[in-house]
Amino acid sequence: MTAVIYARYSSDSQREASIEGQLHDCKDYAEKNGITVVGTYIDRAYSAKTDDRPDFQRMIKDSAKKIFDVVLVWKLDRFARNRFDAVNYKYQLEKNGVHLVSAMEPISQGPEGIMVESMLIGMAEYYSAELALKVARGERENALQCKYNGGVVPLGFTIGKEDRLYHIDPETAPIVQEIFTRYADGEPAEKIAASLNERGLRTRTGKPFVKNSFFQIFRNRRYIGEYRYKDIVTPGGIPAIVDQDLFDRVQQRFEQNRIAHGRPAKEDVSYLLTTKLFCGKCGTLMGGESGTSHMGNTYYYYKCGNAKRHGKAHCDLKAIRKEPLERFVVDTAIKVIFSDEIIERLIDLVMDAQQKENTRLPVLKEQLRDTEKRLANLLEAIEQGILTPTTKQRLDELEARKEALNTSILEEELKKPVLTREWIRFWLEKFRKGDVGSTEHQRQIIDTFVNSVYVFDDRVVLNFNFTDDAKTVTREEVLGSSAVDNAPPQKSSDIRLGIFC
Repeated sequence: MTAVIYARYSSDSQREASIEGQLHDCKDYAEKNGITVVGTYIDRAYSAKTDDRPDFQRMIKDSAKKIFDVVLVWKLDRFARNRFDAVNYKYQLEKNGVHLVSAMEPISQGPEGIMVESMLIGMAEYYSAELALKVARGERENALQCKYNGGVVPLGFTIGKEDRLYHIDPETAPIVQEIFTRYADGEPAEKIAASLNERGLRTRTGKPFVKNSFFQIFRNRRYIGEYRYKDIVTPGGIPAIVDQDLFDRVQQRFEQNRIAHGRPAKEDVSYLLTTKLFCGKCGTLMGGESGTSHMGNTYYYYKCGNAKRHGKAHCDLKAIRKEPLERFVVDTAIKVIFSDEIIERLIDLVMDAQQKENTRLPVLKEQLRDTEKRLANLLEAIEQGILTPTTKQRLDELEARKEALNTSILEEELKKPVLTREWIRFWLEKFRKGDVGSTEHQRQIIDTFVNSVYVFDDRVVLNFNFTDDAKTVTREEVLGSSAVDNAPPQKSSDIRLGIFC
């Protein structure tokens, strides 16, 4: 079996040693499990809250080349810190015949393993959110004092090294005033950009000016002295570069041009069953799409990926409406899974799984036992008078390793306590008591508890994790009085929905 290692750290404040530590533990795991490491992918100073990581994307792309069997990570939070990315990219790897393995958190293959994995990803999300909250508190304090909070400094300003306040840059502020004045007087943005470039002037990022360079400039209210950070707005919080009248004239012209030439922004729609929904006829993943009726109303559907790409000749499964299907899946998951009996069974599974799972702590303790054994053998050799020029050096190395391992074990025991029954019950109860009307809550239920959904012409089959319950429900029973309005685009009046778990 061959593997590649994916390693990552989040910020510039972390050291290269973080990568080295991840690689060391992953290679150690591979060696003990008979896995050959054939390459590494490393992202430095990239957060796992986003999938926009160069080596991560290269790794996903390379997984289709069949050159490795396993992606080995130190912990699951190195791979992703949000459920959608974790599920989406793990599915892509599995589709390419590649398995995701955590060296410090190996997960068993049974339903309890899926539960533990979901909890680990959830805890990573919680840690990420908690860290973001602490950072936000510090940034909020800065904002109340109108201090710089990061990001690209707008053209025309500089940031004081000591006070972290905005100051007018005497070299570039006149350029901003010129841009506003010329545009307000009716000069085209393209002509202004060409003129500035001819004089050798550049944007804040050092690039030549183009038409789009001015869009953010024209909308930036910091140029009239307004400090803004999220919900904190302080008029006069920073020095103004242009006056209010000039700024308003630019806004008026900019808006007129936007209406004349702009296009409405594409609506951001979340398809919650992405990576979970499959065509019952051909087995292909189903994807989201939208359509507009002759009355101008927009409707959202899931459609077989085979049919989307190649047409009905390859698969004639009819599309199914997004909203009623998603709500049905969520409602059914709540009814099937969140009974008191099932919750207690889930808690038992997770508690048992914790005893079986190999975590970093057993690995460290095994390394400590090995080191202590080597030390004992070396001391016995010394007592018997067997000495070499390197004996003292080796003794110091083993003593240092023993001390480092003891420290690591203590740190691990402090930072990763065993999950209690009460904590697991609390985690499950938040799903049962959450706002079922919330899109985010629906997403969490689907990501955590729904294994797969198969759509046929006459039925929908749901597969849940962690339960073997089963029942059959009519469409009218599921959709109630809104069945006609919410029905998918097909004429059958009594589609029976089989739920097999």
